[in-house]
Amino acid sequence: MSTRRVCFRLQVKPGLIEEYIRRHAAVWPEMLQALKSSGWNNYSLFLRADGLLIGYFETDNLPEAQARMAATDVNARWQTEMSGFFEDLDGAPDTGFLQLTEVFNLEDQLAAAAAALTQTHSKGD
Repeated sequence: MSTRRVCFRLQVKPGLIEEYIRRHAAVWPEMLQALKSSGWNNYSLFLRADGLLIGYFETDNLPEAQARMAATDVNARWQTEMSGFFEDLDGAPDTGFLQLTEVFNLEDQLAAAAAALTQTHSKGD
């Protein structure tokens, strides 16, 4: 199965931005391990000054990774603590985010161009 890149958007409430940053400066070790063992890889969060939050991670299967996290006690505690930080959230933060559509990836396009070039050269021989 191929790795899927997932990018999402949430909006942190303006008055809670500093606290959100503080909470993420030292995420609970149990939560970090649960994310990793559940298949949330290369996970990053990016926060703009107005509270726009962009998250990115890679996983083999998004629904399975979310289900594995949902089955952990630490995730239930973390999501309860984090849910009050966001505006217009439909569900828990780890499932209620707005997923963005990937429209460009450098490595994918380089690989496709190299494959096309190889195919062109092999037909010409």
